[in-house]
Amino acid sequence: MSRSCIVAIDFGTAYSGYSFCLTVNQQEVQRVKRWGRGGGADTAKTPTCILFDENQEFMEFGYKARDKFYEIFKNTNTYFYFKDFKMELYKQTITKDLVIKDVTKKPMSAMKVFSAALHFLKEDALKTMDKETQDLDLDLLDFTWVLTVPAIWDIPARQFMREAAEQAGLVSASTEDKLVIALEPEVASIRCKHLDSEDFMMNEVPVKINLCPGTQYIVVDCGGGTIDITVHEVLEGGDLKELHKASGNNKGGRLVDRKFTQCMRQFFCDGLWEEYEREHPREAQEFMEDFIFFRQSNPTHVRQLDFYKEFKDLVQQKQSRNENVFNPMVGMTFHWTKQPNSESYSAKLEISKRKMEDFYHETLIHVTDCLHEIMSNHSAISYILLVGGLSSSHILREHVKREFSDHAEVMCPKNPQEVILKGAVMFGQDQSVIASRKSAFTYGVGSCRKFNPSKHKPEKKLPTSSGDLCTDIFKKLVEIDADVDWKEASELFFCPIEGNQKRVGFKFYRTERKNVTYVDEWGVEGPISSCVLDSPDITKGLDRVFKLEIFFGSTEITAKATDIESESTVSVKMDFLTKHEVKTFTELSRLN
Repeated sequence: MSRSCIVAIDFGTAYSGYSFCLTVNQQEVQRVKRWGRGGGADTAKTPTCILFDENQEFMEFGYKARDKFYEIFKNTNTYFYFKDFKMELYKQTITKDLVIKDVTKKPMSAMKVFSAALHFLKEDALKTMDKETQDLDLDLLDFTWVLTVPAIWDIPARQFMREAAEQAGLVSASTEDKLVIALEPEVASIRCKHLDSEDFMMNEVPVKINLCPGTQYIVVDCGGGTIDITVHEVLEGGDLKELHKASGNNKGGRLVDRKFTQCMRQFFCDGLWEEYEREHPREAQEFMEDFIFFRQSNPTHVRQLDFYKEFKDLVQQKQSRNENVFNPMVGMTFHWTKQPNSESYSAKLEISKRKMEDFYHETLIHVTDCLHEIMSNHSAISYILLVGGLSSSHILREHVKREFSDHAEVMCPKNPQEVILKGAVMFGQDQSVIASRKSAFTYGVGSCRKFNPSKHKPEKKLPTSSGDLCTDIFKKLVEIDADVDWKEASELFFCPIEGNQKRVGFKFYRTERKNVTYVDEWGVEGPISSCVLDSPDITKGLDRVFKLEIFFGSTEITAKATDIESESTVSVKMDFLTKHEVKTFTELSRLN
């Protein structure tokens, strides 16, 4: 009996969720987990927030973590509460020992926080599947786990997520190949390619799409933390080729929310909003969640945000003392409204379309700049596909359409949040669908060659029994922006520097420059990883050959070294989280 299950976890900055595809005897069961918000709302994701007790033991994740934290917040400051912590992995030096701070500035191991969150999502997925398949033993399933990350994340951040997933129990050392790291805009692209025209909309109007071979299109993943952009061309047979290396920035939906919060602090007088956030954090958080739904609505319609009880009480207290409540501001109106057939009043905030656009201004500029750069280099783009939670916003969609509709059709799926979840499952079923990608760096390996005094620096000369060698040579493996196929390997051959050498070491480097000579030149990072190959049979002395293969075409980089004589091999994933000492191996190798 064939039994397999692919579980895709979309671990987002603001919201997270999962979907799965269970296959038993060629019969598929596919689901996206639904999460309940207060009031019975049904969402495809839950907030990416996590709560630990004073002993750093996991308590809750998602809506329950948020509610529990605000329930106990006033009584204790010993609990650890993290939200939006995914952005801690963006554009900073990452190690396994990375420490992050919770909302009250208490430090904790980032690995512990991320692995606990992933462990919760894993266990919740297993419980959900168990309910859906009560007559099926989950222990008999062949699991593949897919974990999504932004394409603009550097390799160390991707490796950090892999190690967190392993600590969370998604896979073990013996089953690590059952964990797939997927890039968010890529999986969105895969899903979009399989949608019908009626699955897309722009201003609620269905539009046609035709992603036939030769079609080039841009996917803009507008998430809570990042704007993540990739460019694909559809190949014969339906596979995809990346045309432009991943680009984007950290100007996602959370930036819009911060701009709104800053405005509220200015609009209300004398620290009123700060007092509200401090004294009534749960209600303030619920109000901000209302704003997230509010900012997705059509701004041409008059819309108002309703304030909750505690904030109304604060306003009434100030007014009873004849204090000013708000500073007049263009586009922002606060007013009381008497409830029909009641003595009570509602407090409402009306925001003009122009004011809402101000909150989006910085985000829209960065989206526009990124797209203009891409369009200037790729003139045959047919579609711009907007996905992710922020793409639900009319303001974002209309801006992109206004700026680029003369050059490409701007489209958005009807369920933009679910596109990544469902696409990640599809990617887990077939990773080769992304046939080639662009290399983000020039990668090389440190090596030696025969010393030439007219070409090489004197300080690089290394005397050996077989003659002088030049050390620290940067031997290029792949060049920045080069196309790298899914299973293509860069292949080099080396020899030992001494006849009795039983081990040979390889150190890897990278740079954004296209050509460098030495591994210690400006702009060269490294060593970023290393591996050592055993060569026990020294019968052939200096005539032995070692083959080095590097695979760049996947979302992670792997290497394999082989001693041709003994067939001894060593495989290594590029380790970007360990600090590799810059020192020369006693087991050097020279280019063959």
